[in-house]
Order: sequence, then structure tokens, then C-alpha cells
Amino acid sequence: MPELPEVENYARDLKPMLVGRRIVDVQVFWPRTIGRPAPEAFAAALLGRQIVNTDRRGKYLLFTLDNHHTLILHLRMTGGLCLEAPQAEPLKHTHVVLGLDNGQQLHYRDQRKFGRFYLVDDPAMIVGKLGPEPLSDAFTPTDLLHAIAGRRSVIKTLLLDQTIVAGIGNIYADEALFLAGIDPRRPGSTLTLVDCARLHTAVRQALAEAIREGGSSLGRSALSNYARPTGLRGRYQERHRVFRRTGLPCPVCGTPIQQVRLAQRSTHFCPHCQDNSATAAPRA
Repeated sequence: MPELPEVENYARDLKPMLVGRRIVDVQVFWPRTIGRPAPEAFAAALLGRQIVNTDRRGKYLLFTLDNHHTLILHLRMTGGLCLEAPQAEPLKHTHVVLGLDNGQQLHYRDQRKFGRFYLVDDPAMIVGKLGPEPLSDAFTPTDLLHAIAGRRSVIKTLLLDQTIVAGIGNIYADEALFLAGIDPRRPGSTLTLVDCARLHTAVRQALAEAIREGGSSLGRSALSNYARPTGLRGRYQERHRVFRRTGLPCPVCGTPIQQVRLAQRSTHFCPHCQDNSATAAPRA
């Protein structure tokens, strides 16, 4: 967390708030939050710059600046941004504050401290190795088949590989595999083009639904829980079919949802709807 739908909502929400605003103050309270360049150089390079666009690539937030440099943020597990009033006091776990020319402040908070900022002249320095965007025309069933062909890793693990397809994490991998009727434990090499076509459709369905619902808010506390910059919580967790529903009935067949560990990640699936063959039907 956050994954593609959550970051997409951040980019959309922040656009009207930030585009056209100029950065007039930079405060860094946790230097390790700055991945590139050094914190002092980071702050100096941002001063006076105008934000001309907000965008997303995979799980990364991209802020294009008026000098054509890009401020990139990876929220990781618990990172979050919110727009605060002038002179607002930073709360606990606030690591970066950007003062804007309208008096407002953009606060970055991160309880686990895993998130990172990068200021680069070429975004490819950070996001260049990412695979295709799953909602773009560049992501096709044939491309997916070629990317996983011959791979012994299970398909759940391959979906989490950001070089195969960008932006999918634990939540939406589980949801997409259920929608496609594919067992998450199947080796990637066993998937056919028919399987990949079902999975391609399911990935796009799960992500599009989640974007419309504002993403998924799962944490037990406000600090660890995803919320949009507006403060609104996501709603897609109310529509999860398998993720974190261990022991509850499958919404299609009623079989209890199972949980296993794959590549040290919790994985949720229906053992009846998601079999190990290439003949399972996609789920609604």
C-alpha cells in the first residue's frame, strides 16, 4: 500500500491543488526520506520552482517542475500527502513540508519511514525499469504471455514484479487472479495465451473499479491508513472479493476463502473458483 489505484487518486486530487503553485519553502525533518540528491541540495533545487503537472507511473507520483525537472515520490507502505493551512504545525511522522506561494503547505507523513523523494532531470532514472502500465494500450495479453514465459515463479509473485507490469501490489494481484479464475500458486510458465487474456481483462477490471472507488483504505489507524489528499477514505475495500477475507465465504460459490504465504506475502484465493487448470472460468 498504496498501489496504482491509490496513487492515481493522489495524482488526480493533487492536480487542481498544486498545478501553478510555486514552492517557496522546503523543510526536511527526516533526511533519509530524500533519496536523491542530498537533502540540502534537494531543498535548494526546489526553492522557487513552479509545479506544472502531477502524474503517476506505476506506484510513483510525479510532479513536473517548470525547469523540466521532476520531483518523484514513492509512498511505499504508509506514506501520505495532505494540504495544510498556512503555519500549520507538523504532526508526528511528518518528514517533509513544502511551503507554497498561496500560503498553504504540502505535508508528507510516513509512519514507517520507507517512502522516498527523488529530484531528477530525467524520470527514467527512477521509473525507467518499470513494465507497461496495465491500463494502457502498451499492456496486452501477448506481452504478458511473453513476459512470464518460461518463468518458474508462481503467477502471484510475477504480478508483483514491477518490471513485468507496473503498479500492481498485493491487493490487486489477489483480486485480479480471483476475477480471472487463476490459482495464484500456478507457475507463470503454465499460463496459456487464453489464461493471459483472462488475467489481462481481470487486472484492468480490478484496477479500474478501485480507481473509481477511490482506492482501498485498510490500516487500523489514521497514520497507517491510506486516505486521499482531501482526507477521504477509499471505498474499494468494501468490494474486495478475496483480499483479507480469510475464512469468509467466496462471493461466487460460498467456499471459505483460503490464505497462504507466497514469496513472504499473504495471498488470498478461493480454492474452488481458482483451480490449477487452464479451464477455469472468469469470475464476476
